[in-house]
Amino acid sequence: MNRLFTPFLMLLVCFVGRSYADEDVPRFDDFPVKDVFKGKPAKVKIVSPKDREFSTRLHELSGQKPNFAGHYTLTSWGCGSSCIQTVAIDAKTGNVVWLPFTVCCWDVDVNEPIEFKRSSSPIVVHGSRNEAGGGVYYYRLEASKFILLKAIEKPAP
Repeated sequence: MNRLFTPFLMLLVCFVGRSYADEDVPRFDDFPVKDVFKGKPAKVKIVSPKDREFSTRLHELSGQKPNFAGHYTLTSWGCGSSCIQTVAIDAKTGNVVWLPFTVCCWDVDVNEPIEFKRSSSPIVVHGSRNEAGGGVYYYRLEASKFILLKAIEKPAP
């Protein structure tokens, strides 16, 4: 009986450990884009007060090839020490979509605080949003808005 129980117990421990480690998080492959833009990118549209504040930067980005969600150019730039702000420009329309917060304070082992793919609509944000909290946040660009899919908060020290 003991010979059968030990392997079963080890298998159970491995399964429980694996299910905890593989927490159900959105994956890029779960959200493929159907529409990949290949034409000439539209000129950026400066509409909002924030767009006007960063119009020089947005004009510099205008016309670049899409690198996110099929037809968006997504980019970030510094807004202070270990702080970035992020924007997506629609290559089809020129419309601007801002990530509604700045990102800062990501862990030292994180190479890119914002992860994304051209062929998929989610982004993965590592760090703090507007200098509050911290963790890993999964957003998806839907109807010109970044919608939170899942948040995995970092435990408080």
